Amino acid sequence: MTEPVSTASAPISPARRLAPFYYAATSALFFAASSAPTPLYRLYQQTFAFSPVLITVIFAVYAFALLVALLIVGSISDHLGRRPVIFASILLNMVAMALFLMATGPNWLIAARIVQGLATGAAASSIGAALVDLDPIRGSITNSLAPLAGMAVGALGTSLLVQFAPAPMLLVYAVTLALLLLQAALLWLMPETTKRRAGLLASLKPEVAVPPQVRRTLLALTPINIAVWALGGFYLSLVPSLVSATTGSTAPLIGGCVVAALTISGASAVFLLRKRSATTAMWFGVSSMTLGVLAVIAGVHTAEVSILAVGTVIAGSGFGATFLGTVRSIMPLAKPDERAGLLSAFYIESYLAFSVPAIVAGFLSKALGYAEAADIYAAAIILLVGWGVVALRAGKDKQLSVA
Repeated sequence: MTEPVSTASAPISPARRLAPFYYAATSALFFAASSAPTPLYRLYQQTFAFSPVLITVIFAVYAFALLVALLIVGSISDHLGRRPVIFASILLNMVAMALFLMATGPNWLIAARIVQGLATGAAASSIGAALVDLDPIRGSITNSLAPLAGMAVGALGTSLLVQFAPAPMLLVYAVTLALLLLQAALLWLMPETTKRRAGLLASLKPEVAVPPQVRRTLLALTPINIAVWALGGFYLSLVPSLVSATTGSTAPLIGGCVVAALTISGASAVFLLRKRSATTAMWFGVSSMTLGVLAVIAGVHTAEVSILAVGTVIAGSGFGATFLGTVRSIMPLAKPDERAGLLSAFYIESYLAFSVPAIVAGFLSKALGYAEAADIYAAAIILLVGWGVVALRAGKDKQLSVA
């Protein structure tokens, strides 16, 4: 009698073995490209003579466009396949790089950021789904780490090119364009991870809903979540200019390192706390973020980059831990068919907090100065965190879900 052949021992093709690394690298590149303009904002401001308000608008339109893409085409790869949507996203991001390369004023930068936001939103959902298709557990962790790691590489890499290479407002986009071309070519060597299915037109309708059993928890966590994303928006829009204005340093590398410190420490916190409960991640996060923000303000007023950097690392670990704790607190409360609507609602809240407060900070910086704007912004973040802690301890949510 012939023994049945075990499919478990079937060989895995080299392409499928490499696919998780390819998709992780592609995700990281998209988010690296998104943070690449951050160290350049001060140069753009000097070259094109615009105010801090316009800096934050250029930053914010990216977040708005990304949100629109997530809401409208977030599930389109379920119907068309992962690879076609990722390929279209890469092409769209290449258009954004071309717009950056041709920029002769702020209008070009705004157009480039809008296109980049649409590309990144479409890519994030399709690449994230592909990673989970390949390995649900590792894919989920990679989806948390790759964007933060990518933003760190983008900010730091751009700073290095600005500091040590020629054509500072061109070279980073040329390098990114070349990498996107490479990824576009390699994409078709990767396996498709899902089958096409019907319902494409219906999927384009945004589904935004917070299930009744999640509302109390999400409401209690909302002030903390707003504080987390507002902190990230401030760093990715104004912090290089803040560092230059308060310390007198004109070295782009310093501002880029400070921004990278936030995202690197955030990614590290997500990785180290990935097996901890939502409660542990949340309380570590709010404590670290509060302490870190206070240290950052101390660094601003003493004009000490070292203190500012240490504060950023502490605040960044709180940023990552709190984000992880928030997601792990609300998502398990939703039924499987409710999660898409809940994620959409969470994205709306998060990206509005990522962009709108940064614009307000731009107005404050213009009217009062960078240091004074940072003081007000930090006070608002600490008040929001305190509000959220009080809400949690008052029992407005019955309990945080344990991951």
